[in-house]
Amino acid sequence: MNNWNKTTRITYKKWRDPEISVVSLRGEVDIVGRSDEDQGTDYEICTTAKQSNSRSASNKTEETFTVEDAVEAIGFGKFQWKLSILTGLSWMADAMEMMILSILAPELHCQWRLPGFQVALITSVVFIGMGISSSLWGNVCDKYGRRIGLTISMVWTLYYGLLSAFAPVYGWILLLRGLVGFGIGGSPQSVTLYSEFLPMKTRAACIMLIEIFWAIGAVFEVLLAIWIMPTLGWRWLLGLSTLPMMVFVAFCFWLPESARFDVLIGKRENALATLNRIAAQNGKSMPKGTLTAKKLEDRGRIRDLLTPQYRRTTLLLWLIWFTNAFCYYGIVLLTTELFQAGDGCGVTQGAKIEPSCSLECKNLTLADYKDLLWTTLAEFPGIFIALLVIDRIGRKKSMALCFVMFFLSVLPLFACTGRTALTVFIFIARAFITGGFQVVYVYTPEVFPTETRALGLGTSSGMGRVGALLTPFVAQVLLRTSVYLTLSVYCGISLLAAMASMCLPTETSGRGLQESSDSTGEQEKTRTSQQSNGEAPTPHISYGYTNQEEQDGSAY
Repeated sequence: MNNWNKTTRITYKKWRDPEISVVSLRGEVDIVGRSDEDQGTDYEICTTAKQSNSRSASNKTEETFTVEDAVEAIGFGKFQWKLSILTGLSWMADAMEMMILSILAPELHCQWRLPGFQVALITSVVFIGMGISSSLWGNVCDKYGRRIGLTISMVWTLYYGLLSAFAPVYGWILLLRGLVGFGIGGSPQSVTLYSEFLPMKTRAACIMLIEIFWAIGAVFEVLLAIWIMPTLGWRWLLGLSTLPMMVFVAFCFWLPESARFDVLIGKRENALATLNRIAAQNGKSMPKGTLTAKKLEDRGRIRDLLTPQYRRTTLLLWLIWFTNAFCYYGIVLLTTELFQAGDGCGVTQGAKIEPSCSLECKNLTLADYKDLLWTTLAEFPGIFIALLVIDRIGRKKSMALCFVMFFLSVLPLFACTGRTALTVFIFIARAFITGGFQVVYVYTPEVFPTETRALGLGTSSGMGRVGALLTPFVAQVLLRTSVYLTLSVYCGISLLAAMASMCLPTETSGRGLQESSDSTGEQEKTRTSQQSNGEAPTPHISYGYTNQEEQDGSAY
């Protein structure tokens, strides 16, 4: 009888399965008439919720969702269309600043009587600025926000772009164009911001959609040059080329901060407010439950890109980005060089292009502008080719296909071809290298997690700028020595990039965006931790009696 007077402690153990609750009775109690030897053991009485009302109530209290779940539920709608146009304007501005290089250099060469190396430096200094700043803008966007980094970079580019139109001498144009390049290095972060608001099924197609703005910007720059250059000159061309940036800066206040970034820095309320606003604009409902958040203090560290998990991916992507920019801007510069040299027969028979004097200049004629326009229009079929294959054969194979087709399109330039055939082959080559550029812009934000996504894209873009920096010395300088050697360089590096594309360890097609580097292995780590601590990984029902007692029913 004294056993009944002892204190009994009741503890509740909460299982992961909401349908099961466990009650443990601890104490020296002889509840079922056990002997003294059995006293002091733990007895667990488990009850399973059988009522549907209890089950739904339990689920309701524990229901959560992630930003990825919310983005998928909201889908693609009115908000994404607005974001497409605004971020597309930053791409259009980037394309126009790049396309103007092939028009500005010949004009200044003639007007200021610049030697060849100074002309090449006008192009190179822009890419030097872009190469230096790309990783810096990525670091800013990973630490302080995508919206802040993108807005500052566009305001910077607009300011120095306008100032460069008033450059009085060569030294000033060199300095100001270099600062323009520094600002342009942040424009790829528009893809980072844009991709983080896109559902998985439409992500590739949507990123391709804003890439169309690049093609529109390149074509618009050529048309603007045809209209402006004969009458108003290069200063007006530089000033009017900043129009898309002006529109972007005027409406950048509407840009939201990435909800994924807000969650990452612990601002769950801001992320939820952004998602609710998007859902309201799209006419969709948010998932029920609580938005989960995982705050990370260490973000935007370049060493995170070189961890064993991402080292191979990072290095291969740097090579692919380098090759894309090297070949893309190379074919752009080769277009004007080969057109000014005459038809392909004259070029390949002599195997070199030699002006009689380094100060000799040739202004672009109307025929040159028309051919430049035709080859620039190759941007559009290149985008449509990439859009056609990217979800059918995957990102890796799409990149490899574009590099191989670029190689096959450059090969005929070794032979004697007329001006029409030269235009056709350059058109095809530019179409496929453009398509490869679009695919890698889709792949890179998908393969890196939110904590390093902007930096991963920024450093990759920086390697691309290095390729763009070096390509003028091949397309404009080496070309004077040997056309065959110049074309061989582009053919060889494109095949190398095709192999690198197939060696990438991850295919991102059909995969959601990662929030952190350990998100994929988090569940496995939890399971391993539970097992090492002696915890049961999954809930089970224990009634506190032996198998023999269960058989003969003595416990009851």
